[in-house]
Amino acid sequence: MTPKYKAPRGTQDVLPQVSWRWQRFEAAFRDICRRYGYAEIRTPLFEDTELFVRGVGEGTEVVTKQMYTFEDRGGRGLTLRAEGTAPVVRAAIEHNLAAQGRVQKLFYIAPIFRYERPQAGRYRQHTQLGIEAIGAPGPDIDAEVIALFHDFLKDIGLQGAMTHLSSIGCPVCRPAFSKALREFFNPKLDQLCDFCQARYETNPLRILDCKVPADVEARQGAPSALDHLCDECRAHYDGVRTYLDAVGVPYEVDPTIVRGLDYYARTAFEVVHPALGAKDVIMGGGRYDGLAEMLGGEPTPGIGFGAGLERLLLVLENAGRAGSQPASQVDIYIAAASPEARQPALQLAIELRRAGLTADLDYRLRGLRAQMREAARLGAAFTLLLGEEELRHNAVTVRNMETGEQQTVARTEIGQHLLSRGREQGETER
Repeated sequence: MTPKYKAPRGTQDVLPQVSWRWQRFEAAFRDICRRYGYAEIRTPLFEDTELFVRGVGEGTEVVTKQMYTFEDRGGRGLTLRAEGTAPVVRAAIEHNLAAQGRVQKLFYIAPIFRYERPQAGRYRQHTQLGIEAIGAPGPDIDAEVIALFHDFLKDIGLQGAMTHLSSIGCPVCRPAFSKALREFFNPKLDQLCDFCQARYETNPLRILDCKVPADVEARQGAPSALDHLCDECRAHYDGVRTYLDAVGVPYEVDPTIVRGLDYYARTAFEVVHPALGAKDVIMGGGRYDGLAEMLGGEPTPGIGFGAGLERLLLVLENAGRAGSQPASQVDIYIAAASPEARQPALQLAIELRRAGLTADLDYRLRGLRAQMREAARLGAAFTLLLGEEELRHNAVTVRNMETGEQQTVARTEIGQHLLSRGREQGETER
């Protein structure tokens, strides 16, 4: 039967067969953030459109091509979350988090919406893992942000990733770099796409981030931002490298990195992995010291990164590191051998769940043999049999699914019996 409705193009259903991978990833990310002192923040799914236009940049590809924008019943222009940083900085300003007197170290796991051509590991709705450190101006926090992601990759078992590092300067030194880019691209203007021809005047750095093949070819030999840094930006960049060396994070200098959003300044970085082939970027980030002021707040330094969860899952799969699903989905399966046993079976299941055990039972009126097969499929450690004999004696037959051993336990003692058996098994496995 052909389904009448399907998930929209560029989206996906995360089914139970694979959702355990997402849970494992998210748990690992939450744990590394906890260890580094980052607390979770959750912002709305949609924001005022102007937040992204001002924060991300009016001429960026995200704003001009990719945002999901709509007008609500009150005539307000709203946009589904197009990236993670601007909403977090908006929240920090709105709630005056700076008044707490310390650097705000925040993380999020959030859906991002962008209208772009779907491809492997890239969806129109994807999940982004991100962190933002707001209020710290020095190169040490830059190194910490990169080290956090490096350690996260280690925790999930992914090897072979490399950090690419650069600096795109600041408002003091960037004008000279922009001038050098315009001089370089002036003879090649007719080779650039329409968007890059417009960016030539508004923000020539954006030409370096364009993915159109002709533009990629045209920018070969373009000036490097690293050759135009002012003394302060040079000192900051050298400081980041010194800290990364000190904490043992491998990296490569890559002056071609500019990142795709207008709010970036100074430190810019990406993490790449060969398992993705040509589109090998699995994380991108950088410093955005002018963003808070751009959004109406006080001048506040900040740095962060974003990484697509789906792309990381694809990398792990391509690298043969996807892992395996936990064998057991339940601790206890309760099999009702008669119709009269169905209500006591449900009562027992809920009692065991309240005691902290994972318990399941049959809901489809199947025979005992089918229920035992289901218990085996679910990987239950024990199956509890309830039939006429057990009901008559207020007891439960406990079957060890690994050894086949069975014993009868009084109904009033079954919870404590199973908890003690579970502890014994855990000590044996250790």
